[in-house]
Amino acid sequence: MLKRFSMVLPPEVQERLDEELDRMREDRVIERIWDKDPDVWTRGEESGWLGWLDIAKREIEDLSKYEGFSETAGEFDGIVLLGMGGSSLCPDVLSKVFGVDRFHVLDSTVPDQVAHLTSSVEPSTTLFIVASKSGTTLEPNIFLDHFFELVSKEKGGTAGENFVAITDPGSKLQARAEEEGFRKVLFGDPEIGGRFSALSVFGIAPASAMGLDIKALLNSAVEMTDECELDEPATNSGAVLGAALGTCWLERRDKLEILASKSVESMGAWLEQLIAESTGKEGKAIIPVDLRGKVPGNTGRKDRVTVYLRDSENPDQGHESYIEELKAAREPVITIKFNDKADIGAEFFRWEFATAVAGHLMFINPFNQPDVESAKVEARKLTDSYEETGELPADKAFFEGDGMSFHSSSENRVAIGEPGSAGGIINAHFERIAPGDYAAILAYIEMNDANSEVLERIREKIISRYGVSTSVQFGPRFLHSTGQAFKGGPGTGVFLQISGADENKVDVPGKSYTFSVVKDAQARGDFQVLLDRERRALRVEFEGDVTKGLKQIESMIE
Repeated sequence: MLKRFSMVLPPEVQERLDEELDRMREDRVIERIWDKDPDVWTRGEESGWLGWLDIAKREIEDLSKYEGFSETAGEFDGIVLLGMGGSSLCPDVLSKVFGVDRFHVLDSTVPDQVAHLTSSVEPSTTLFIVASKSGTTLEPNIFLDHFFELVSKEKGGTAGENFVAITDPGSKLQARAEEEGFRKVLFGDPEIGGRFSALSVFGIAPASAMGLDIKALLNSAVEMTDECELDEPATNSGAVLGAALGTCWLERRDKLEILASKSVESMGAWLEQLIAESTGKEGKAIIPVDLRGKVPGNTGRKDRVTVYLRDSENPDQGHESYIEELKAAREPVITIKFNDKADIGAEFFRWEFATAVAGHLMFINPFNQPDVESAKVEARKLTDSYEETGELPADKAFFEGDGMSFHSSSENRVAIGEPGSAGGIINAHFERIAPGDYAAILAYIEMNDANSEVLERIREKIISRYGVSTSVQFGPRFLHSTGQAFKGGPGTGVFLQISGADENKVDVPGKSYTFSVVKDAQARGDFQVLLDRERRALRVEFEGDVTKGLKQIESMIE
């Protein structure tokens, strides 16, 4: 029996899934995954990135390294984790699922986000956890610069007592932590990539700092690990889930919509990163779309799969009705039941294993991210230029109106035409959506309730008008997540990038540039790579209030 897992598939998809499971059994795929055989995927470097397979078992045998950490963290008024992507998403999920209000995550260079978090904590009585696998990632390093300077102003040479580092051995972050007297340095496994690190020190150390029962989390994960070691694919829930995702992709159902109960809603963003960054490459991708608990309201879609993360004790009746509609329409539905919050440990592993199996069916390396670096390179060029000249290179708009400026490539401008108004341009851009496409709104703005609510309404209008899966992403955090699939996956996305003026000016200590410059460089760098990949992409910059600008776009979409 597959644990807390059920699935309803159209007959033709089920038939192909059965064939794939039979083939996997004959080819000993599960056994070879556990043997770390790279031939399961592309015969590349996969075997060097499989440390996550037994990490839950290794962690539960090494809990002594966390002794006293929860008590130490409890001595501080609050905890702030500084990180990006795989280093920050799991702790963010855990803090929300378990309701740890004193734990905060900073994973945005948007200065308003940085400023508002800074004003909400007292730096000298806050514990800062700096999480960076490589130790060289731009964002956590400038976050560290910002907060270390603030703590140093109050505590001088003892500022390091407020900081803990999580990084791989030998990194520059380790060297800095030791030099500046950090309270603790915890080491990751070099054979575990960021998005597969939830059950490693990158997830467990923050969980310990929150005061969670890390043994219960790990025990849950170990039970699922054991289930995913079963050689018979049809009785291995991770294998069945992954094979189902891969089979649906083979059947051209490449959009994975994630609908979650309120109690586990935050898991959607973690799944987006895991799936998009793992599968989105070589022109292939499973495009995950976190619905953020909102029912999209349309069925009969031949390109989609729905995953329902269901709180067994408190299911949402609107979700329940929608799922039944999907089943009646013979659309693929995968249901994962959460009976206890500790089940999240098991789900971290189940989905990691499933993603590896899906990568096998897609014939890709699920452990690399070849297109993430491209946006970093472009952003770095822009920040380097700023340091040399004191300004970012000019980027002339092709249209200005209604307090907005519009930017794109000449090819996209020709395709959009000359509508002559801001609303006309936006609608002409979205009219390029075709069946089988998806839309994505890439918002380099503060991630707050006001902006989120308007973006959700914009998403609803796009879905209602065009009937396609529509993703809402906040930059720059998505660069370490869905950004890989947007650039490395198929050219079926229609993108609207949004940015605007910042209310707050936040300097980066030791640099001539500010957080605003970093954010703008990241947005422009990402957009340039989308254009280089010949994506249908439009960039809009607001001159004034961002939330007001979003509402204007909402009113313009027909």
